[in-house]
Amino acid sequence: MLDWAPVVVGVVLFVLLSPGLLIEFPGTTRWVDFGSLRVTGKAATIHTLVFFTLFAIITMACNLHIYA
Repeated sequence: MLDWAPVVVGVVLFVLLSPGLLIEFPGTTRWVDFGSLRVTGKAATIHTLVFFTLFAIITMACNLHIYA
């Protein structure tokens, strides 16, 4: 059996945390911009750190498994 939890969690977090798609932190004009569809270097770095932190917490600490 294969564990699909890391794949599903990774795809969902990637879509939700893509800079500029739903939220951009730090924003171009304010601290947080919503739906700006712009990406800065700072925003990409912050979103990457948040992605890997949430990914590690959800997959390892919560011991999430999805078997198919």
